[in-house]
Amino acid sequence: MTGIAPASVLEIPARPPGAWKAPVIVGAVVVVTVVMCLPGIGIGVDLAAIGRNWQNGADKIVHLLVPDWNFFPRTLPPLIETLQMAVIATVIGAAVSLPLSFWAARATNPNAPARIAVRGILNVVRSVPDLLYAAILVAMVGVGALPGILALLLFNVGIIVKLVSEAIDTNDRGPLEAGRAVGATQAKINRTLALPDAWPAFANQTLYVFELNVRASTVLGLVGAGGMGLLIDAVRTFYRYDQLSLIILEILIVVIVIDLVSDAIRRRLV
Repeated sequence: MTGIAPASVLEIPARPPGAWKAPVIVGAVVVVTVVMCLPGIGIGVDLAAIGRNWQNGADKIVHLLVPDWNFFPRTLPPLIETLQMAVIATVIGAAVSLPLSFWAARATNPNAPARIAVRGILNVVRSVPDLLYAAILVAMVGVGALPGILALLLFNVGIIVKLVSEAIDTNDRGPLEAGRAVGATQAKINRTLALPDAWPAFANQTLYVFELNVRASTVLGLVGAGGMGLLIDAVRTFYRYDQLSLIILEILIVVIVIDLVSDAIRRRLV
């Protein structure tokens, strides 16, 4: 009687080389974060202060849970102005950002000095907070929606160009090289070959920036740049948290609606 060969013992595969890196990196991030929170070394986070002063925040939350619905008619003009600011800044910012995205991408701009110059300028534009832009522009052109639109415009160009140019660089460069091989100019290559591939990313980032603009425009008004921020500053000054609660609720509803519409548009683009 022939014997049956014993089943092979299941061997546990050896851990791949470099598997230790992920736990070490996570541990290092945790240690650095904790050290930065320690007093004397980092910023000195005082968690005990939350326990001592929680009642101050709790009282304000109670007021926020009871919106003043009679205040609703007064919020409509600033809300409409906020949406107008977001739309205008998004449309103009997208129109300016599209050609700049091709100039900032390696795949569509082989001229290194020009590309570095464009990226350097946009890095400076992106490094300045939009609230600072709004404060400077309010001092230049006065209180109103115009400085808010200009601040959002600069904010939009910095974000869209960075994200779209990076998307262009990750696309397949084969068609672009083929276009150069047949003697096409760079402008024609960008228009006929690169633009169709970059269009979904450009549309996606434009919709994303529009959502950001609605949120950001409510904050820019705190420095006089129009929109809901002016009204928020007014009700906050008089501690009308019931009216502030209504404003927050309106902004939340608008953001949710914009997110749903943007998601539907993105699904059609993909």
